[in-house]
Amino acid sequence: MSGKNQTIISEFILLGLSIDPEQQNLFYALLLAMYVTTLLGNLTIIILIQLDSHLHTPMYLFLSNLSFSDLCFSSVTIPKFLQNMQSHVPSIPYAGCLAQMYFFLFFGDLESFLLVAMAYDRYVAICFPLHYTTIMNSQLCVILVAISCVLTTFHGMLHTLLMARLHFCADNVIPHFFCDMSALLKLACSDTRVNELVIFITGGLILIIPFLLIIMSYVRIVASILKVPSARGIRKAFSTCGSHLSVVSLLYGTVIGLYLCPSTNNSTVKETAMAMMYTVVTPMLNPFIYSLRNRDMKAALRRVFFKRKVLSFL
Repeated sequence: MSGKNQTIISEFILLGLSIDPEQQNLFYALLLAMYVTTLLGNLTIIILIQLDSHLHTPMYLFLSNLSFSDLCFSSVTIPKFLQNMQSHVPSIPYAGCLAQMYFFLFFGDLESFLLVAMAYDRYVAICFPLHYTTIMNSQLCVILVAISCVLTTFHGMLHTLLMARLHFCADNVIPHFFCDMSALLKLACSDTRVNELVIFITGGLILIIPFLLIIMSYVRIVASILKVPSARGIRKAFSTCGSHLSVVSLLYGTVIGLYLCPSTNNSTVKETAMAMMYTVVTPMLNPFIYSLRNRDMKAALRRVFFKRKVLSFL
């Protein structure tokens, strides 16, 4: 606004979480352990898919990209959060804040699009099993991943450029552990109506449309199973779709709880807790869901370890 004194903001202060000083070291160790578990779990899935030729299929191509997205998604926020917990001044540079916001949007959106691609893959595998290899060829898989990357790049860049044009006043304290877009808009002292309109429009496209596409895929899958009901068909559907449905429930359950079920009391605390769920807990649990609930992954793990043992014995 022209009537107010404007200060050039060079950095923001991230308040993080309200933790008692005597519990801070314990929470730091817990958060660090969860982040390391996320890294190791997702790296294990990526390496396992690369090493085992039985997993060189469209479903596991999407899964390896999802694991990479989860790994990067956590790395966007958690290392800086851990650093700030050990710092007397938990700050982040202005440019670093915008970069963090961009990559947070990019990898968060990429996970949503990859889950849609995986749902389509399961739909083709169950509804059109005889034509699966023809439909889900390598060219289509690469195109789906490429389109996902292009759309997420455009979405993240759009919001970052719109945020960069705003002016920020003297208040530079963000009541969050990362540069959340809504928290940044509250600090702006210039007109944010364009930003809010774009958030409303693109938010519906990025969140609602992928969710509806996943629901449509599973409606068709259930309808296909009910046409020829058999215990074998039901077991096959659950074995191939159970892991994917669990991941979808974790991600969209958290997002729906945060954005579609707002609370008036302790909204900041709720937003922070929900953000912890989808930035820390969900990426950490995804590898366990796919390794413990997926027979192919467990079989590949046994084959790779057995092969390593045989080679070391020889």
